[in-house]
Amino acid sequence: MACFRLLPLGLCLLFITPEVRAQADADRSYPKTAVAHRAAEDVAVDGVLNEAVWQEASWISDFVEKEPVEGGTPSVLTEVAIVYTADALLVGARMHAQDPSRINALVTRRDVQSNAEQLVISLDTYLNRRTAYSFGITAGGARIDYYQDGDSQGNADYSFDPVWAASARVSGPGWTAEMRIPFSQLRFNESDRQVWGLNINRQIPNSNEDIYWVMVPRDETGWASRFGALTDIEGIRPSRRIELMPYVAGSGTAAAEVEEQDPFRSDFQTETRAGVDAKVGLGPNLTLDVTVNPDFGQVEADPAEVNLTAFETFFDERRPFFAEGADLLSGNHFYSRRIGARPSGFASGDFVERPDATTILGAGKLSGRLSSGLSVAALAAATEGEYARTFDVDSGEFGRTRVEPFTSYTAVAASQEFGENSSTFGFIATAVNRDLDASDDLSAILNRDAYTGQANFNIRFRGGAYVIDGSAGFSTVSGTSERIARLQSSPVHYFQRPDADYVTFDPDRTRLSGYNTDVWFGKNSGSWTGGSYVGIESAGYNPNDIGRLGRADEIAWFVTANYRETQRGKTFHRWNVDLSMFNNWNTGLEHNGLGVDVSANLTWTNFWFTSIFAGFNPTNYSDTATRGGPRMAIAGERNVGMNLSSNRARKFSARLFAYHEVDALERRDYRLSLGVNWQPSERLDLSLSPFWGKFLGNRQYATTRSGGPDATFGSRYVFSLIDRSNLSAQIRLNYTFRPDLTLEVYGEPFAATGRFYQYGELKEPGGLDLLVYGTEGTEVSQEQDGRLMVTDGADSFTLPNRDFRFVSFRSNVVLRWEWRPGSTLFLVWQQDRSGFERDGALVTAGDLFDSFSATGDHFLGLKLSYWLPVD
Repeated sequence: MACFRLLPLGLCLLFITPEVRAQADADRSYPKTAVAHRAAEDVAVDGVLNEAVWQEASWISDFVEKEPVEGGTPSVLTEVAIVYTADALLVGARMHAQDPSRINALVTRRDVQSNAEQLVISLDTYLNRRTAYSFGITAGGARIDYYQDGDSQGNADYSFDPVWAASARVSGPGWTAEMRIPFSQLRFNESDRQVWGLNINRQIPNSNEDIYWVMVPRDETGWASRFGALTDIEGIRPSRRIELMPYVAGSGTAAAEVEEQDPFRSDFQTETRAGVDAKVGLGPNLTLDVTVNPDFGQVEADPAEVNLTAFETFFDERRPFFAEGADLLSGNHFYSRRIGARPSGFASGDFVERPDATTILGAGKLSGRLSSGLSVAALAAATEGEYARTFDVDSGEFGRTRVEPFTSYTAVAASQEFGENSSTFGFIATAVNRDLDASDDLSAILNRDAYTGQANFNIRFRGGAYVIDGSAGFSTVSGTSERIARLQSSPVHYFQRPDADYVTFDPDRTRLSGYNTDVWFGKNSGSWTGGSYVGIESAGYNPNDIGRLGRADEIAWFVTANYRETQRGKTFHRWNVDLSMFNNWNTGLEHNGLGVDVSANLTWTNFWFTSIFAGFNPTNYSDTATRGGPRMAIAGERNVGMNLSSNRARKFSARLFAYHEVDALERRDYRLSLGVNWQPSERLDLSLSPFWGKFLGNRQYATTRSGGPDATFGSRYVFSLIDRSNLSAQIRLNYTFRPDLTLEVYGEPFAATGRFYQYGELKEPGGLDLLVYGTEGTEVSQEQDGRLMVTDGADSFTLPNRDFRFVSFRSNVVLRWEWRPGSTLFLVWQQDRSGFERDGALVTAGDLFDSFSATGDHFLGLKLSYWLPVD
């Protein structure tokens, strides 16, 4: 249903013809041109350039340094040749070295660049001067592939995983490499004679050299727009391929503790699954991706956290189906982790078996770029209605409670390029529809229907040196009056605020709508860069059924200026200084925040890096701190911090982060983290990232009680001070038996504690001071269970003991074997341990080690996928 509701909007955009068109390919000028010759035979991709095609090819060797000397002559010779057959593009390369024994030939798994020497070929196959496919090979034989969008070299999407071949060989005066890139893995316009954008990059970490065929100066912007041309590719056609990837998976979970009367858990439980992923070429430019019963068991766990705010934490998408090719389906209007998330409903019973995730029945994604410059993307997914099983011990009865309805998700996006600078205009529209009716208990906590839409533009001047970027969008949700009342009073909105005269809480409302708009003007090239941003989110704006938003009701203004020196000097290789200022208001035009930040980033001539930053916020205001109550003041604060890192191109590198913050109430935050990366051999990579944080005297919202004075609208908005500490360490070990067979180990011990003390309530709206309990005629006493009894005149109430000590250990061990091109075997072992106590003592190293012995479950899994191309 959702697809059909959005279809007219998508069809309209397909027929948009821009008034300003880019120049024809034949009229374009390029800084350099390379000719691809037709090869009479294919090659064995073994890294040895002994085939006749390489003797007859034209070789490229006119490379230029970007690092360490911009525009300098490389210290060693690099030679690259490009030929093609009817089916594939072939690349051969010779990388000479001053001392072949010092070639860094680390063996890593796919897409792990580390500090190995590498060669990368970037292709703008659409010749739109905006996007590029990049294929690389390291001296150790690891393949690298990613997709770059937005005319930016740093904007790399590593979820692009085509099926192609490459090999490298260290021998003689350096190392050699061969690549075979099937045309079936590329998208390009249909034409008798292809002209593609081309750039080539070689990185030599031992000498800190970064060389290019076409070098973009450090103080200029652009990437694909600056490419040279690869010409004379004739007689090839875009593939209308079909690729199937069926999988089978089995898993077992070993439970740490099982209660005797629990009918839902056993010491060891097993499960089997099967599904299929498919890619189908639709015409020369579009690809349809389909997944049925997808499996994401090998995905790394999210980092642990203790969230004491009212707002949701958003994590990165790691699931391959949703992450790949998501450049158009991005931004706050689409957050793919909503699909398949943990069920929203609750079930009660002595024992409850509740699904950890919502089952994705199937999903499809259409994406591509038409020859007219129109890029399109559409995604549709359906998740199953989920039920929790319950068991009552006294009666011996089982129950079944629905905790998530059947839901359909739809997202459609398009972007039309126009003009010589590849500017764009586009839109994204989404819909979420749930199988709910007014009698369903879930209708009180979930919206029945939710829709969003946004038009966006990116106008570039002078090749992207100047840019105006903006958008305007809307959201609308509908459901029962009970649900919309909950939504109005949620942390995203807080319509019930007693001192807000510009919003109205309506308990009878069954629909909530809002809008957002923003614009950014920026300068990206030259010594001086910067820009200014203005954004508005109305009080009723809420894209959270399929998007992400922490807080609506905001007007934000941000301005920044940056001066940079990109030429190497006696002390610094490069440096820059940045000054930024932000302001924000709510849509009632009440000023909430002002802040100023300054930073300096210094890259030394030995390629060590130092960043120093400081910030200042005067007394600001928050209309969310009281969780639905009146605005209150937030103490002014100042902070200072630094980052220090050694040369990351070395086999051993380290980084240090230190931060300190203090406010007008003498609240103090201390944060310290260290990162160490060590590659003791060509196959082993170790990293350790410990973090320590100590947060003293933070003001923390506790609860809202009735019986307050008239000044605070008859309520008591209770806060406390909290001393909190965190200690964690992310540990990674990667061992590469060979580039297609790797062992990856990830573990994160985590410990956090919090001690709550000195409770009090807000004295007046907009104020900073609290009535501290135990002063000004109030009394407070602590009971044996840690609860506090507060007495204020004739009124008394209790506050629960909120002290905590939380430890967890999450780990993921994956053996990954690409046993044939595109086909992979995964062996997975996951641990999820945790423990909780009412103890607020500051965390120690012992707490961190306690996480290893906390109770938890073990998950063992096996997944086998098979890539099957269908001609």
